[in-house]
Amino acid sequence: MIEAFAALVPVTLVQSLLYAFVALAIWLPFRVLNFPDLTSEGSFPLGAAVCAACMVSGWNPILALLAAAAIGFLAGCATGWIHERVKVNTLLCGIIVLTMLYSVNLRIMGQPNVPLFTFDNVFGLALGDRKGDSLWQALMLAAMVAATGAALWWFLRTRIGAAMRAVGSSIPMAKAQGINVAAYTIAGLGLANALAALAGGLLAQNQGFADVNLGFGVLINGLAALILGETLIGTRTLARQVLAPVVGAIVYYQVISAALAAGLRPSDLKFITGVFVLATLAIPAIRRGGEGALRIRE
Repeated sequence: MIEAFAALVPVTLVQSLLYAFVALAIWLPFRVLNFPDLTSEGSFPLGAAVCAACMVSGWNPILALLAAAAIGFLAGCATGWIHERVKVNTLLCGIIVLTMLYSVNLRIMGQPNVPLFTFDNVFGLALGDRKGDSLWQALMLAAMVAATGAALWWFLRTRIGAAMRAVGSSIPMAKAQGINVAAYTIAGLGLANALAALAGGLLAQNQGFADVNLGFGVLINGLAALILGETLIGTRTLARQVLAPVVGAIVYYQVISAALAAGLRPSDLKFITGVFVLATLAIPAIRRGGEGALRIRE
């Protein structure tokens, strides 16, 4: 088992760092904006589809990633606009957009799956002959995730970032301060889904193909990583809040690799992830219930 786990570590480390972008994309609406957004499950494959279409058309892989992030930003803005202008429930508007994106992704690619094995990618540009080495890929992705996390930390400490956090803390208070709640909500959702789409583009380039079903289960995996990270390092400071999704993604996927090494079937992982998230969410309620019972006894 230990040997099997050790063999999986480099691969799952690459995967965890890719999905750290998704965890950050889920954290931003959930924790900063207090907006439970489901769009990332649609913007993730959207990023892969746009990236694949651009690369097939002869685009540079870096420009293809930037295009993917830009389209992901628009997808997030669409969710925010539907919520703010049409007054649709937060969860429902995310479901509407991610459902529509399935057809959009098919239109963009022209088929359910687009192979990219023969095209240059960012890993080849950055790593050269080491592009197939999982350890070097992990180091490259770690640098990208670190830069993204640092940029988010800096941004959320600026005046604009503080206003965005104020919207998530209390909408009436934000309005009283003269903050345009709709604009900040739409921009925040756009930024989050740009990260998710970027992750989709990176995954497509890493694995050598883009698929319309690439986003299936992304949301629950990212949520599991977020909750695990917050449990491990806490959320007392902004730095810890930004770091939590990244740490959670790394630990979560190592736990998954340990489960696979122990003989668990891949088809069981979604069920186990759901149970894990449910149990983690239930812990605070159980603690409160226990404290209440103690007070009654006293």
